[in-house]
Order: sequence, then C-alpha cells, then structure tokens
Amino acid sequence: MATTNTTTPVDKFALPRKIIFIAALLACLTPWISPPIALFMGLVIALTIGHPYLQHNRKATNYLLKISVIGLGFGMNINDAMQAGKQGIMFTVVSILGTILFGVLLGWLLKIEKKTAYLVSSGTAICGGSAIAAIAPVIQADERSISVSLGIVFILNSIALFVFPLIGHQLSLTQHQFGLWCAIAIHDTSSVVGAASKYGAEALQVATTVKLMRALWIIPLALASAFVFKNKSKKINIPWFIGGYILAMVAFTYIGFVHDYGHYAVDIAKKGLTVTLFLIGAGLSKKVLQSVGVKPFIQGVVLWIAISLTALWAVIHLI
Repeated sequence: MATTNTTTPVDKFALPRKIIFIAALLACLTPWISPPIALFMGLVIALTIGHPYLQHNRKATNYLLKISVIGLGFGMNINDAMQAGKQGIMFTVVSILGTILFGVLLGWLLKIEKKTAYLVSSGTAICGGSAIAAIAPVIQADERSISVSLGIVFILNSIALFVFPLIGHQLSLTQHQFGLWCAIAIHDTSSVVGAASKYGAEALQVATTVKLMRALWIIPLALASAFVFKNKSKKINIPWFIGGYILAMVAFTYIGFVHDYGHYAVDIAKKGLTVTLFLIGAGLSKKVLQSVGVKPFIQGVVLWIAISLTALWAVIHLI
C-alpha cells in the first residue's frame, strides 16, 4: 500500500532571511540610522525577502510605540507642553471634525463601502492605526475594511515621513510651526515623532503633545460612532499610554532626579521609535499593498492632501 508524503517543504532561505532581518533591526539601534532610513530599510525587506516574523509584527509595533511615547515624556516640561496644547486645541477641534465630514462625503461620492470610508476618515483625522484599531470594533467593521484602511494609512505615513521635513525646510517653517503641522497632517504618532525629531527638539515637543491631545478624541469619536452605527456594546479601547506620557512629563518637571537623568530614557525612546518605524515598513508586505483598492486609496490621498494643505496654510498665516 502506497504512503502519501505529507512532509512540509523546508524553506532553505528561512535562516538567511532571519539573519538579515535581525541585523537590519539591530542597525536601527545605532546612531547612523535615522527614522526615515529605518522605514525605508523595512520597506525594502518587506518587498524583497519578506518579514520572517510577520505574525508578531502588529503586536510588537503597538506596544513598542506606546512605551516609546511614554519615554519621550521624560524629556518634556509639562508647563511648556500645556502651552503648546492650548495653542493646538483650536486646530485640533476644527481639523478633526472637518476631516471626518469631508472623508465621509468623499466616500459617498466615490461609492466606497461605508465602514471602510469611515475608518479611513477616522484614521486620517486623529491618529492613524490607533484610531482605526479603536473605532473598528465599535462599528463592527470586517477584516477587509480594517486591512484596507490600515494599508492606506501606513502607505501615506511612509510618504509623509520623507516629504514633510523637506517641505518644512523649503518653506522655512519654524520648529513650532512644523511640529503643529506634523501633529495635524500626519496620521500615525510614530511618523509624527519621526518627522518632528529630525526637525528639532522644539518641533518634537510640540508635535508629540498636540498629537497625543488629538488621540484623546478617540473616546468621544468612538461613542459617537457607536451611536451612528447603532452598536449597543459601546466597547472602546482607551489610549492608556497618554496617561503614562503625562505622568512622565510631571516627573521630569518636578522630580530633580528624573530631570537630571531623564535624557537617557528619551534617547532609548527615540531608538524605540526608530525600530517601530522599521517594523512598520517591514509590515507593508505585497499582500497589504495589493489589498488597498483604487477608490479607497483615492479617498485617503485626497483627504490627506486636503488636511495637509489646509493645516499648512493655517500654521503659516495664523501662528
């Protein structure tokens, strides 16, 4: 009686792929790899040899980003941060409401599936992947809607990380103006921090503070979304790491020991964000890119350009 060979084929390139990936990841911890370069390295790996640990990527980037953001708080004075937050609150309210309304209108005009259009709009308005992850269960979005919206946000984040600093220098934006612009117009916190950190210390402080203040809007948006989409459970993922960031700022401002040695935590946090951007790039596999439809991508691009140009005009003429 013949036996059937059910042996799983051995991937002879598995070990080399893992070695290359780990070497690239470790390189991100060196002083020579900037956030944009780390993101580019990740993209190259994703589109050539592939991510050998892709199944763990989303969870790793999620936790590493949040821990790194908390670490940045150990180098920021809470009084300065509050001042930046006060100035950014008007832009925050107007831009969030305007972006969501315009995004939903675009989705209707392009005949995009309702929940996909809403997730793209929410991710663009507040904080990219974090907003999408929080809003998706509230509106009971399916896996495809989540994948498409995350793919669009990550692609545009990658472009923004390279383009925004170039535009900022070309237009001679001050660090304060650039930080505010980044916080409003770039989707994910990781790319906001990556772009602002290359521009300067003040830009980083303004961008991080205003962006995290925007992230708090996940809560009212989730409640409103539950009402609009008639979800009675109202399950909401609260961005707990913002509380950690505030506590870190308080400690840096009022505790002498933390003030003296907090820069070590900040240095580690910046490296953590560089690694986060590498992992985000490595997670943009061909499958993710192919899952993004033409119409949702058009919606994401038009919405992103609209908010970027509007915010740029505002920070130049009103700041």
